[in-house]
Amino acid sequence: MAWKVQKILYLEIPAGKAQPAPPLGPMLWANWVNIGQFTKGFNDKTKDIMQQFAWFDMKIKCSLTIFSDRTFKLEIGGLVTSNLILYKLKQKKWSWEPNKNKIWTLTRKDLEEIAEFKKDDMNTTKVESIISSIAWTAANMWVEVEDWAVKTKEERENM
Repeated sequence: MAWKVQKILYLEIPAGKAQPAPPLGPMLWANWVNIGQFTKGFNDKTKDIMQQFAWFDMKIKCSLTIFSDRTFKLEIGGLVTSNLILYKLKQKKWSWEPNKNKIWTLTRKDLEEIAEFKKDDMNTTKVESIISSIAWTAANMWVEVEDWAVKTKEERENM
């Protein structure tokens, strides 16, 4: 007999660091998920990413499908773009006064390196489109981006 999907949760958790503490633990408990089984499964699947980004808590997108019999299916997604930008800038968090302290800058090379991590979970294969998306995220984080300008509609269509 096929079990009915009860709920789907979309989460962002630091790689290899899922733990039963708040906010994750109470959310899983409220949805009748075996917290120990989830944390062990997530940490095992993301251990390599945690080691790759040693000093940085790199967040990973994941979806958790919870079934009516209290079982679940965990799908690991890609890395969070804003975290990749902070990693590239060697910062743990962004400025709390962005209008006064716009002190960080990304180069075109930095955007291309971030695009390498993001290419598999983006909905395009065009490198310029991926770079543009990352640059927009950086701009929204008040990070200056060198060698990047907003494209006109015609330029975007020809990318």
